[in-house]
Amino acid sequence: MSDMHLHENTATTTASPGELLSRQREQLGVALSDAARALNLRPAVVEGLERDQYDEIPVAAYRRGYLRAYAKYLGMDEHLVLDAYKARFGTAEAERKVAPVTTSRPPSRVGAWLFKLVTLLVIAGLIGVTVMWWQSRGGSEPPSMGAAPSAEEQSQLDAAQQDAALPDTPVSAPAPSDAATGQTGGTDVNDSAALEAAAEPEPVELSETAIDAALALVEAQNQGDANTLELSFAEQSWTEIFDANNQRVFVGLQTPGTTATVEGEPPFRLTIGNATGVTLDYMGESVDLAQRAGANNVARFTLGE
Repeated sequence: MSDMHLHENTATTTASPGELLSRQREQLGVALSDAARALNLRPAVVEGLERDQYDEIPVAAYRRGYLRAYAKYLGMDEHLVLDAYKARFGTAEAERKVAPVTTSRPPSRVGAWLFKLVTLLVIAGLIGVTVMWWQSRGGSEPPSMGAAPSAEEQSQLDAAQQDAALPDTPVSAPAPSDAATGQTGGTDVNDSAALEAAAEPEPVELSETAIDAALALVEAQNQGDANTLELSFAEQSWTEIFDANNQRVFVGLQTPGTTATVEGEPPFRLTIGNATGVTLDYMGESVDLAQRAGANNVARFTLGE
């Protein structure tokens, strides 16, 4: 009897982690698709775990997490499966390096709105300074001497009067004082009109351009928020996110009390396990995950279309 028990232990320890999991699942009569659905994994990933093929899971830390979760689901001793994995792949494995996912606390919404308000105030101040500068520039120009003729005009007027006083012919000719006076008066009227036109400030079109630039800046800031997802995990959750380029930007089994900031090109395709224990913020608004969750408390949806 002891020899048979020793033989079973030896067979268990020499088996690969995939063989242990596959054997236990078949003994329980659980279909592979049902196990994948319960673990919130694709069937190809679960099949790879049972075949000891980890092409779908390039990161070793995620492999151990999946093996641990699968063992718990099947009611097995997770240490037995992890020891088998370490014995088979622990020494020869070279982990592929991937870009780490930055986890941090979500930024304060009050701080974001305060930044936008300060930006608008600065732009409004620049607009006001520009308007005042244009007004002061138009009103500070010294007017030309429109009330009195210039020195050149005065000399021409004197010469005309002298010519009228000394005629070339004996026949007396009327002095051209009236005509000269009329011409001078017309010149004064034209000069006054030109001065009034110069004194009027030009319409300030720069203010409208600056306002458009301010609105474009605020719109660009709002558009930038469309590329960011803020997640907070109150309970353990398996989460996987793909962006518009079908690139996986976030994946893994998240522990309670952690937060994550995910960036990518929308729309995002999300799969969030244990959805009622996760908080998701997108573009400054909270996303109702409980409404999107199915019967197994897994939310699968697309965001940002």
